[in-house]
Amino acid sequence: MLSKVFTSYTYGTEASLLEVEADVSGGLPCFTIVGLPDESLRESRDRVRAAIRNSGYDFPVSRITINLAPACIKKEGSCFDLPIALGILASSGQIPLEPLGRFMFLGELSLNGSIKPIKGALAIAMFLKKLSSVDNIIIPPENAFEAALIEGVNVYKARDLKQAINILSNPEVIEPVKSDLDKFNKNSDYGLDFSEVKGQYFAKRALEVAACGFHNILMSGPAGSGKTMLARRLPTIMPSMSKEEIFEVTKIYSVRGLLSIEDPLISRRPFRSVHHSASGIALVGGGQDPKPGEVSLAHNGVLFLDELLEFRRDALESLREPLEEGRITVARANNTLTFLSRFLLVCAMNPCPCGNFGNPGIPCTCTSSRIAHYRGKMSGPLLDRIDICIDVPTLQFNELVKNKQAEPSSEIKKRVEGARSTQLERFKNEGIFHNSQMNAKMINKYCYLEKDAEGLLKTAVSELALSGRAYDKILRVSRTIADLAQAEAISSEHISEAIQYRRIERH
Repeated sequence: MLSKVFTSYTYGTEASLLEVEADVSGGLPCFTIVGLPDESLRESRDRVRAAIRNSGYDFPVSRITINLAPACIKKEGSCFDLPIALGILASSGQIPLEPLGRFMFLGELSLNGSIKPIKGALAIAMFLKKLSSVDNIIIPPENAFEAALIEGVNVYKARDLKQAINILSNPEVIEPVKSDLDKFNKNSDYGLDFSEVKGQYFAKRALEVAACGFHNILMSGPAGSGKTMLARRLPTIMPSMSKEEIFEVTKIYSVRGLLSIEDPLISRRPFRSVHHSASGIALVGGGQDPKPGEVSLAHNGVLFLDELLEFRRDALESLREPLEEGRITVARANNTLTFLSRFLLVCAMNPCPCGNFGNPGIPCTCTSSRIAHYRGKMSGPLLDRIDICIDVPTLQFNELVKNKQAEPSSEIKKRVEGARSTQLERFKNEGIFHNSQMNAKMINKYCYLEKDAEGLLKTAVSELALSGRAYDKILRVSRTIADLAQAEAISSEHISEAIQYRRIERH
């Protein structure tokens, strides 16, 4: 007898429909899986056989053929164990065939019949919502709340094969799982605050401007000056994510298997700190079975590169496309995948190899030629995509012992959200969201300069020998500073502040 069971698989961050066809017929006993299965999927034969027997059912002593359609796409993973087992039981007449067409099934089977969690449940539920033929899904309990976040999909959790068959036979008796989106969305506490950072008022202001206009930022300073501490608190002043942004980020974390069972919703802006030994593939994604990389895991949040000059040159160059386009395209022989990667890049570097240049307490031991060689490792194309470059000096003792309460993140965030709403209104018909995305035409349209500001900018370009690219960056940052001040026109004060944020480029 032939049976058909619906399941799904993820490729990249998108899900697709997969049909598991099971045929149990006469002949010499054998168990064959066709449809381009990988090694882990071939091993499912032994898992399924043991799970069926240990669940109290008979494994047919017949010729069993499992076809995974479409057969032209390679199938990977163990999440097809449950649909394969149900297909065999239906084809051998042990469970009814008719209800199978109303459900989608996912789960890895243990030898005792229990169902283990899978990756990508949210992406699969999103895909299921688009289908008109199927609106029910049976998945492991660990993935139930994650999938139930999608309205319009009936999610049933099954801890083992027996319970999955019971749900299949009596779906009207068992209530689908419900997830309270508002409950999960309330967890927005980062556990960090800008009030914990003493001094560094210039750096804090630069980060406020960066968060407001989504400007990439580079901080240079001696070891221990607080660069990492400042970077980790940047998400606390960024605007709260919209519902659309939350689901974009959660979907990426779902396919990577990084969601928490207790709190399956990523409601806080991501902060990804990457070690300098990371490869290009680790940063942008890819591999034999393409998965999102760090740039996608930082989508709608912050990507932090500490010890910037220690990264491999090819790894840094791979950031050019996601920084420019807000997405990364991974091409393979059979398919091309696109991962979202719109993030705020924050870089930190030491001013010299020993890390003490500019530190009044510890003398630098590097020669001028060694310092020049060290700074020469900076990727020019990457620096071109960074709008704000600042120095972060070592704090003096009197600043460390001050008990004065610094401004909390909540106050800074209010200013950032106000300026960000101004940008959203300004660019509602332009197809962009932030000042950092303005092209030359938009700069001319939206960056109106007062007369004294125009004169100051002309003097700065001449005296500092600034390039045309640096000129555009100053105007973009000036527009953001003006937005924070709720000013229509850009004044000389705004231009002056923006020029200060080009310090490293002028070294």
